[in-house]
Amino acid sequence: MIATTNIAGLLRFAYHELLETDQNPELDAQVLLSHLLNKPRSWLFAHPEYCPDPQIVLDFQDCLAKLQDGYPLSYLTGKREFYGLSFQVTNDVLVPRPETELLVEHAIGWLKHHPQVTDAIDIGTGSGCIAAALAKNCPQLSIIAVDISPKALQVAVRNFEDHGVEPKVHPVCSDLCSCLSGTFHLVCANLPYIPSFELSSLSVSRFEPHLALDGGRNGLDKIHRLLIDSSRWFVSPGLMLLEIHEIYGYEVQTLAANHYPSANIDIINDYADRSRLVRIEI
Repeated sequence: MIATTNIAGLLRFAYHELLETDQNPELDAQVLLSHLLNKPRSWLFAHPEYCPDPQIVLDFQDCLAKLQDGYPLSYLTGKREFYGLSFQVTNDVLVPRPETELLVEHAIGWLKHHPQVTDAIDIGTGSGCIAAALAKNCPQLSIIAVDISPKALQVAVRNFEDHGVEPKVHPVCSDLCSCLSGTFHLVCANLPYIPSFELSSLSVSRFEPHLALDGGRNGLDKIHRLLIDSSRWFVSPGLMLLEIHEIYGYEVQTLAANHYPSANIDIINDYADRSRLVRIEI
């Protein structure tokens, strides 16, 4: 039971409620309450004695119960930060992860050394976070943002509009690149890579879209199909960045070498020292 319904009391209550199930109970409680109040987090600290309307308190309690059950905070607030930008998210798209920022960092770093490259493709765009981040940081790029889900693309389009990059980012609904023509020098792909048999045991599968998670029997189905298909449109000088399951780095590297035997192929670890990207440069 909440002892007091002022800001300070609500945050104390939320912290103790989330302590056992949330990695960031204090921060998440603040983010949730500031969202419900439509105020910045700094406002909470400046007004600890303020008592929200009773309906806000009830909504806060309901949302806390969902968080305790593992429901993503970003689906409750409808937004998530990625690469310094705020993105709309719904349960039609994966919640953008900080580790995916590594892919954007490597793409931007490569583009600085290849200023002549003006075309890119983001395959499995979801919320559009990769494509939008690249467009904001690399004004010369024209980017095709591909997703198999029409609902995911609707979210992505809203984000492209929010960030003013819609003239440079072109959404396409497609199963990988089956309906595209032309060539690409930069390829970014965050495809489903969780093996089907693992999904039922993972909490992420309870709320986030299976279409964006299920990588087939061994987790490599979509990635393997992309590598096969890419030979007709991936051209030199070119960079392909594939986000991967941490245990499948060697397998993806081997698949890539079979299709691009003369390429430079590396496994890139994230900041937690887990295999995160396979980097293919031709």
